Amino acid sequence: MTVAAELTQNYLLAALPEAEIRRWLPELELIEMFLGEVVYEPGDVLSHVYFPTTAIVSLLYVMENGDSAEIAVAGNDGLIGISLFMGGESTPSRAVVQSGGRAFRMKAQILKDEFDHHGPVVQLLLRYTQALITQMAQTAVCNRHHSLDQQLCRWLLLSLDRLPSDQLVMTQALISDMLGVRREGVTEAALKLQKAGVITYSRGRITVLDRTKLEKLTCECYRVVKKEYDRLLPAHAVH
Repeated sequence: MTVAAELTQNYLLAALPEAEIRRWLPELELIEMFLGEVVYEPGDVLSHVYFPTTAIVSLLYVMENGDSAEIAVAGNDGLIGISLFMGGESTPSRAVVQSGGRAFRMKAQILKDEFDHHGPVVQLLLRYTQALITQMAQTAVCNRHHSLDQQLCRWLLLSLDRLPSDQLVMTQALISDMLGVRREGVTEAALKLQKAGVITYSRGRITVLDRTKLEKLTCECYRVVKKEYDRLLPAHAVH
């Protein structure tokens, strides 16, 4: 795949006006992001911003005792590092690669300068930030009020929307960290979906067989988040 074709895989980059993308192109570095890789830790000063094309990054809140839970996912729908243009140099969350793949990396200062110019990029980034905040809020509600089975379905659907295929490579340990639950709970929930013919799950590889059924099994939280992304971002921003 050419660099130009890869750019279109990230919906924020694809939505940039031609003049902006031409100016950005020399500053964008295509990199590989590996499963389980930590992009940044809580309190880190961010040196780069990332625009995933085929990778998915999970944003986690980490407790003092080391426990963690996912607050949002970002993939080809957006970027990693919104704190750079929201007035902070660091973030209280941890960013971990949930699904390995590629991303474009750009130096933090370049994005900050772009944001300060108040051009067309600003509105696009702010709309994405609003959609991400909606996802964070809905995740908090879901974790409090819905079953683990429903949470897993929501998480699978959000991941699928940001992947080019119906297959995820993911360990039980990583899923349990994302959802903030015990590994045994993830195993039980995944087995239920497998027995229902919704997924196959073997050796860290999840394949979704019946997305329609998966959508019926999830809670309202997935639909709320998807509707907001569809409303705020370019028409092709989420599958």
